[in-house]
Amino acid sequence: MLGVSVSSGAFVLVLAVFLASSVEMVEALTIVLAVGHTRGWRTSLYGVASAFATLVVLVVLVGPALVRVPIATLHLVIGFILLIFGMQWLRKAILRSSNLKAKHDEDEIYRATVVELESSDSRGRLDRVGFVVAYKGVFLEGLEVVIIVITLGTSAHRVDLAAGAAGVAVLLVAVLGVIVAKQLNRVPENALKMSVGIMLTSYGTYWAGEGLHVHFPGGDVWLLILVGIYVVTTWSLVLTLRRGDEVLATQRVQ
Repeated sequence: MLGVSVSSGAFVLVLAVFLASSVEMVEALTIVLAVGHTRGWRTSLYGVASAFATLVVLVVLVGPALVRVPIATLHLVIGFILLIFGMQWLRKAILRSSNLKAKHDEDEIYRATVVELESSDSRGRLDRVGFVVAYKGVFLEGLEVVIIVITLGTSAHRVDLAAGAAGVAVLLVAVLGVIVAKQLNRVPENALKMSVGIMLTSYGTYWAGEGLHVHFPGGDVWLLILVGIYVVTTWSLVLTLRRGDEVLATQRVQ
């Protein structure tokens, strides 16, 4: 039973971190490609390298401090953080799947970024506008990955596993980015965000419960049960919202 519990927890941990990191890195890659094509690849790569360096410094400064926090408090705080992240991702994914919100279009983001960059005349040895755009994009998306890795990894006592999953996701997206260039609209991002939202919400519920001293029979096996509950709830909401939208559309026609 213990082996199944540990295995279940590790599987959900790796899958959640990998999917979340993949989504964030696809968004960062979109911005990096736009900067590279319009303002020069050297500027884009400088922005990427600077953002990664900043993130490394943050991890070194913040990471060790988490070790000194009592585990119950850590679970409670991290649980609520993950619930906030997960619910935000789920809300957007549900609205998009229900056709109540436009789907996230990476090609459109790419085009908008290109237009913004081309409208600026700030040029030089190192294009400051391109550098700032690339830096900001990679830093903000990378910061979300760092938060997810630290929170999930620390609470599960498997930071190495979480960091490894995130590292694989970053490398995979980078390789795919080189291959497919800006054809990022083929990535089923909304499905990924819905999956990540469900997993983060499940982890958040589990750890917030542990922080409040709720007893979960079977330990980490409850993570899989919570995932199942949130999957059913999410799709029930999607179907309900779709039906409501269809009824309103029919009434407008009549």
